[in-house]
Amino acid sequence: MNASAQHQLNARYGSDALPAPAAWSPLIEQLLDHRSARRFLDSPVDDARLAAIVAAAQSAATSSNLQAWSVIAVRNGDTRAALADCAGGQTHVRDAPLVLMWLADLARLAHVADGAGRPHGALDYLEMFLIGVIDAALAAQNALAAAESLGLAGCYIGGMRNQPERVAELLGLPPRVFAVFGMTLGHPDPSEGTAVKPRLPQQVVLHHERYRPLAEQEEGIATYNDAMASFYASQRMNVNGTWAVHSAKRIADGSALTGRDRLGAALHALGFALR
Repeated sequence: MNASAQHQLNARYGSDALPAPAAWSPLIEQLLDHRSARRFLDSPVDDARLAAIVAAAQSAATSSNLQAWSVIAVRNGDTRAALADCAGGQTHVRDAPLVLMWLADLARLAHVADGAGRPHGALDYLEMFLIGVIDAALAAQNALAAAESLGLAGCYIGGMRNQPERVAELLGLPPRVFAVFGMTLGHPDPSEGTAVKPRLPQQVVLHHERYRPLAEQEEGIATYNDAMASFYASQRMNVNGTWAVHSAKRIADGSALTGRDRLGAALHALGFALR
C-alpha cells in the first residue's frame, strides 16, 4: 500500500485513525477523491461525454429491471436560472454548463402497462415511489463517478425539492414523475480549491451483525466534530458550532426543511397516491 492511499484516507476521515487497508484499486482512489464543485470553467459538457455518462448511469442496479427513472439534461440558461431560483438561489445551478435533473419516473411504466392492456394499480403504493427514488439515486451516483473519471465535477442539488411543482412545470413533467434532485456538471475551476470533506469514522457507520448502541458511537462523533472544525477552518467557512450542532439545526423542525415539509402534499399533487 503506497503513501498516496494513506494520504487519501487521512483526508477523507480528517485524521490518520484508519490504516490503509490491503485491498485497494484505482476506482477506490477515484471515489475517495470526490469533492463537490460549485465553480466551473466556461466550457461545455459535450454530447459524447453526456452519452458516456448516461450509459454508466444505466448500468446501475435497478429494481426488477423496471428502470423507474429518467434524467433531463438542461443546458438552456434561462431554465438553469429558474431552477436555481427553485433551489433557493444556488448560483452554481445557474452558472454550470450542464444540469442533470434526476427523476423518479412511474409515468413510463403506466404507459407501458396501458399499451399492453394491463392494470397498474401497484404504482399508487409508496413502495413503487421508493423504487423510483432509489433507482434514480443509484443511476445518478454511477453518473457522477463516470463524469469524474472524464475530468468533470459536480454537485448534487437537493434544493430542487423545495418547489417540486414549479420544477415539474419548468421541465414539462407528466403526472407520476418527480424530480428527486439535480446535479450540476462541468469542468471544475481549479482556483476554487475545494478540499475533500471528512466523513464520520467507520466505527460510527459500520456495524457488524447487529446495530451498535448509540452510546458507543459517541466517541467517534466527538472525533468527527473535531475533524469538521478543522475542515471548516481550512476552507474559511463561517460555521457556528460543531457538526453535531449544525446537523441538529437542520432537523429542528419543519421550517428547517426549506419548503420540503409539504413534500407529501406536493407528491399527491404530482400524481403519486402513496398508499
